[in-house]
Amino acid sequence: MGYDTTRRETLKGTGALTAVGIASLAGCLDDGGVAGDDPADETLTIGAIQPVSGELEYYGQISLMGFYSGLAYKYDLDPVEGMTTGTYELDPEDGPTFEIIVQDTEFAPDTAQRVAEDLVVDEEIDVLFGASSSDAARQIIPNVVDEAEIPYIVGPAADGDITVSGDHCHELAFRASEHTAMDARAGGRYVAEQGDISTVAIFAAEGAFGEGVANNYQEVLEEHDVEVLEPRFVEQGYSEFEGMFDEAIEQGADGVVGGFTFATLPEFLPTAMNYDEVQAFGGFAELVTTQITGQTVEAVLGEDFTAEDIEEAGLGPFTTRYHWNQYDNPINDEFVDLHVDAYDQVPDLFSAGTFVGASALVQAIEETGSTNGDDIADAMRGMTVTDTPKGENAYTFQEHNNQAASEMTVAWPVPTSEEYEDTWDAAVMPGEPVETYEPEDVMVPTDEATCDLG
Repeated sequence: MGYDTTRRETLKGTGALTAVGIASLAGCLDDGGVAGDDPADETLTIGAIQPVSGELEYYGQISLMGFYSGLAYKYDLDPVEGMTTGTYELDPEDGPTFEIIVQDTEFAPDTAQRVAEDLVVDEEIDVLFGASSSDAARQIIPNVVDEAEIPYIVGPAADGDITVSGDHCHELAFRASEHTAMDARAGGRYVAEQGDISTVAIFAAEGAFGEGVANNYQEVLEEHDVEVLEPRFVEQGYSEFEGMFDEAIEQGADGVVGGFTFATLPEFLPTAMNYDEVQAFGGFAELVTTQITGQTVEAVLGEDFTAEDIEEAGLGPFTTRYHWNQYDNPINDEFVDLHVDAYDQVPDLFSAGTFVGASALVQAIEETGSTNGDDIADAMRGMTVTDTPKGENAYTFQEHNNQAASEMTVAWPVPTSEEYEDTWDAAVMPGEPVETYEPEDVMVPTDEATCDLG
């Protein structure tokens, strides 16, 4: 396995690795780890690139937790616990030794590309995993994955176009993590069909993620005869939302979608709850942001608020890509127990997608008897993943774009139950699903996607 040493040293010595990409890396993989070798005698080196410092470090942490848990579940081991940069090892008896090298992207696209390049050339990785930033994933695919010809398990970067658009998808880029188009096709459809909203304002962050939220919600809502005002985009950390809400209401808005990360949602949510004229909906967030949601709910409704109070205040319902209490099956039960034992908290929003990425990687190794990158990629194309938190065989990688299709649920926020007070440190949590949408209902139809890997 790994890269040809002479080729790699030549690249380093001549400075072929530049700030904007990897020059002439294609074809530098050797023929090691081929089918027929015993995978238990091999070492598979994974480069994991996530934000593990700064404002959005929690995104990277829960993504790693899910990935580590997926590997551990497949081999009946305890997950890796390290959430910082460094090298970690998982050594199952019946599989290869997994060497996981974690590098910090700082949630910055240029940094993500640089550390991915370093992992490919200096660390001789066999598989690349990660990117919480959608802009980072978009940059890595053409500049690293395409040049190095290395399998890339994308996650949790959620811009739909990473796998839907022919401008970004790639035959070596696989994403099990759910994305913004799936959010919209579940939550937007539910609100349009079950609610009484007629006009929606969309406020979103500048960049690929925010644009993805806006474009997908606008498309779905308009398909269901809901008027959508011109989307408004703001910089990260924007806080002056009152004027935007006032203007939207003047234009007739009775619903609003917020497409923001943790950096901006804490500013958006309190304002949204102060406007009784509009219903706020979108995607259910991860714990750190949900803590802010809970604090806002308590401030507006009082500490003894009820689920009915939240509904009457117009907060929700929200799409959930995955939360621990949305799926009732033995795999999810074991995942929750394993996760709580290792990390003292229940799995979170990104956990299932990265768990499935790891589960699919192991399944590919087992099916091919190989740790070779080409063999792994071939096995993952069109794969139905056996072990997933949404149930057995609940994710299938679509052959035309390598995006895994899976169910999505819609739920209202409710007060956190006593059962989860120690493992979900927020005043609100997702309630029971009010709707579950099948994979075919939430995936962008093939004829509407410009990505065609066939």
